Amino acid sequence: MLGPVILAASRSDRMRRLISAAPVTKQVVDRFIPGETVDDIVPIVEELTDRGLELTMDVVGEDITTPEQATAARDAYLALIDRLRDLGLGERVEMSVKLSMFGQALEGGHELALANVRPVVEAAAAIGTTVTLDAEDHTTLDSMFAIHEELRKDFPQTGCVIQAYLFRTESDARRLAANGSRVRLVKGAYKEPAEVAYQQKHEIDKAYVRVLRTLMEGEGYPMIGSHDPRLISIAQELARKAGRKLDEYEFQMLYGIRGEEHLRLAAEGHRMRVYTAYGTDWYGYFMRRLAEKPANLRFFVRSMLSKG
Repeated sequence: MLGPVILAASRSDRMRRLISAAPVTKQVVDRFIPGETVDDIVPIVEELTDRGLELTMDVVGEDITTPEQATAARDAYLALIDRLRDLGLGERVEMSVKLSMFGQALEGGHELALANVRPVVEAAAAIGTTVTLDAEDHTTLDSMFAIHEELRKDFPQTGCVIQAYLFRTESDARRLAANGSRVRLVKGAYKEPAEVAYQQKHEIDKAYVRVLRTLMEGEGYPMIGSHDPRLISIAQELARKAGRKLDEYEFQMLYGIRGEEHLRLAAEGHRMRVYTAYGTDWYGYFMRRLAEKPANLRFFVRSMLSKG
């Protein structure tokens, strides 16, 4: 399986230098990360919303080593929110944040991440939108869920992400569904040991369906993070059986992957949200997109060979 190899490479400084220096890399990265600054991304936001889509925005960057970098990450999100307010798009665009970017891994990181993310959640609420806390590797999740619970006391619309490949996720889903949370369900994109996570695709897919059924039958708002046509069909059937209306759940897909499917679902009346990342620290995000799906890796290799 190539996925674990690619995920290991995402932590390698040598591979980062090699891939970043390849002439074709920027062209390929642009497929998934369409800009480095807020100014770059505004035309993308306007284009997608004009086409009936919604967005969740991710300012990429995870390897935070100082409190100052964590503060800068907070400020980057606040600048994005200011621009969305000026564009009048607050109700169409939410934010996705990784707490590692807000200092979670530093000394006193739990309190630091909470202190940095709270102003972002407050500013998002002020323009009519919200924030979803992305899931990272399994060692960070207890902290993430605790921060999610704390934020929901004042901002109950704050969302979180759960990963189907982790053994713990079925229990997490039951708890979150019972308390009415907004929950994005994804398969998972980190290298996790067999002691905590399913390793085979068919096991992960089955777990995804079990967890999705729990979310659909619960009291919360499910967000289906998948590009898999079979899982999308299953999600629609589970929603129908649970008696959910089209505005009581949504689909989420990555920018640059299955764009026609984004438009098809939106045309059918579904809420379709495009996960759109931007920023200069793109390497870790980009490598996980390659690891998630062999077609992404083939696209990258083919592009490199054609430009060689």
